[in-house]
Amino acid sequence: MIYKIYHETKFDYAGLVTFSHNIARLKPKDSNTQKLLEYSLKIEPTPYETSEFIDYFENTNNFMLIRESHKNLKVIATSKVERFENEIKKEIDSLKNIKTTVKDLKDRLSSYNPNDVLAKYFLFETESIPMPSKEIKDYALKSFDENRNIIEATSEFMARIFNDFKFVSGFSDITTPIEVIFKEKKGVCQDFAQFAISALRSIGIPTRYISGYIQTIPAEGSEKLFGVDASHAWFSIYVPDFGWVDFDPTNNKIPNEEYIILGYGRDYLDISPLKGVVQSSGNSMLSVKVDVRVLN
Repeated sequence: MIYKIYHETKFDYAGLVTFSHNIARLKPKDSNTQKLLEYSLKIEPTPYETSEFIDYFENTNNFMLIRESHKNLKVIATSKVERFENEIKKEIDSLKNIKTTVKDLKDRLSSYNPNDVLAKYFLFETESIPMPSKEIKDYALKSFDENRNIIEATSEFMARIFNDFKFVSGFSDITTPIEVIFKEKKGVCQDFAQFAISALRSIGIPTRYISGYIQTIPAEGSEKLFGVDASHAWFSIYVPDFGWVDFDPTNNKIPNEEYIILGYGRDYLDISPLKGVVQSSGNSMLSVKVDVRVLN
């Protein structure tokens, strides 16, 4: 399947911005399940300087320096990505062959193995995903009996989040603490992913944040409107001798060919679509428009 993705981010500033520098992370990854066919980045106003680099997590970062005075900043990323359905189905089918238990995973990670070194980086807390309260840890442990298969346990944990939490747009933002999301049992995909990551790391499971897109299908008889999609987030756990396995608690499913991977990191801040510093006064208003289309 080939997808065309349009992602527009726009800032409207209350005051005149005389200087700004930003980093965009909007270029989808190449992997064994997908290939980036086309990518372009349009920036208004025209930057004084741009550059591209790969960060520690192998995400593409586009740096932009703007010296021209402006009251609006618009960044439009357009991508064409091919998802390999057969390869994805093979990966999902192979999960049935994983015999690793929760205890197996913890025992393996308690000693040194060169293949696990990078995965251990995803065991630690970050600024936006701190180690959680005992209540959150206990919530996770209900699914993770030591003798249980790690895939079965994580699938049940994912389903519990799906059933226990409500998707409520506008309730939270990326600064809303994990504890608030847990107490109120509501939020959006980023919240559910970060809550899951916090809970799983607290019981010793390496877990990373995945950013990307998901194909949305309009109601029967309705036309798909341009720009009404959104970016998406889910989480991934590390299984020794197998690799990373993705789970989407927002939709209670193992991500398939309908998902497009943008990048991954320890948390949202590692793969935020656009971040930067501006020299100005007053507030700013953010608007985002995303469109995901199947080309064939």
